[in-house]
Amino acid sequence: MVQTPVKPLTLEEFLKLPETKPACEFIDGEIVQKPMPQGKYSTVQLDLGSAINLALKPKKVARAYSELRCNFGDRSVIPDIAVFTWERIPRDKDGKVSNLFETAPNWVIEILSPDQNQTKVIRNILYCLAHGTEMGWLLDPDEELVFVYFSDRTIAVFENKSDRLPVPSFAASFQLTVGELFSWLED
Repeated sequence: MVQTPVKPLTLEEFLKLPETKPACEFIDGEIVQKPMPQGKYSTVQLDLGSAINLALKPKKVARAYSELRCNFGDRSVIPDIAVFTWERIPRDKDGKVSNLFETAPNWVIEILSPDQNQTKVIRNILYCLAHGTEMGWLLDPDEELVFVYFSDRTIAVFENKSDRLPVPSFAASFQLTVGELFSWLED
């Protein structure tokens, strides 16, 4: 029996599909569903995004977005937290935030879920870095450590409670230690 080859899906075709819950990303021509958020993940995601916004949003430096679809290159990714500098936030003609973000975030933060493939998450961070992202964080709530991916140097791991986490230069007013980050799991 002869099978007709399946035509690969394009990013444009993927973006026309209905949204799913949990959301799906489009990576290397494949549709990949994100895992359902769980307690530790949700706690860290909400508290970290709020803390970043408290430090950076009032002065219009940057804004953190949770689960924001970002379409760039040939991918559609949904970082757990995407941080955009103020001037790079896409806006509609009326000045309001646009629904479409068609560029890589300045800072991407991923929080590892228990059933999530770490390699796929790292590949997404590296893809973002290759498309202009300044820094990527990969948080592991179970291990209470943070891998930091720099755009211009190697990867570093931060696991001591007193370790101050590096941030992109635009976010210098935001300071956080590993201990402070993971203490949110106790609140």
